[in-house]
Amino acid sequence: MRPIIMKNTEKYGRGIFANRNIKKGEFIEEAPVIVIPISEWKRMKKTILSNYVFRWGEDKALALGYGSLYNHSYTPNTRYLTNIENQSIDYYAREEIQVGEEITVNYNGDPKDQSLLWFEVIE
Repeated sequence: MRPIIMKNTEKYGRGIFANRNIKKGEFIEEAPVIVIPISEWKRMKKTILSNYVFRWGEDKALALGYGSLYNHSYTPNTRYLTNIENQSIDYYAREEIQVGEEITVNYNGDPKDQSLLWFEVIE
C-alpha cells in the first residue's frame, strides 16, 4: 500500500496525508524534478508555479508526483532532501506519523528554520 494520499485540507486546499502508519526515518516518496534554468525562471516567476518550486542551486525545480503538494509547517513531521545526482526530492519521516495525519515539511529546507515565508503560515 502506498504510504501517502492526496486530499483536501481545511487550511491550505490540497495536502498529503498518511495512508498508513509511517515510522520515524521511513522513506516516504521520491519525487522526480523538472529543473527550470534561472534564465527561464525569470519569465515564469510571476506565474502560479512560483508557489510550488524548490531551490536547485542557482536554478529552480518543480517536483513531480506529490512533491510540490506537501504543505508547510514550522514543526514538520517530514524532511525533504534534494538529490541532485538523481534529480529528485526525497521525503523522510522525522517522527512517527499516524494514518490520516497530514504530512508537512518546512519550506525553508531545514526543519528548524523559522524564517518568514512569502505567505501567512497557518499552524
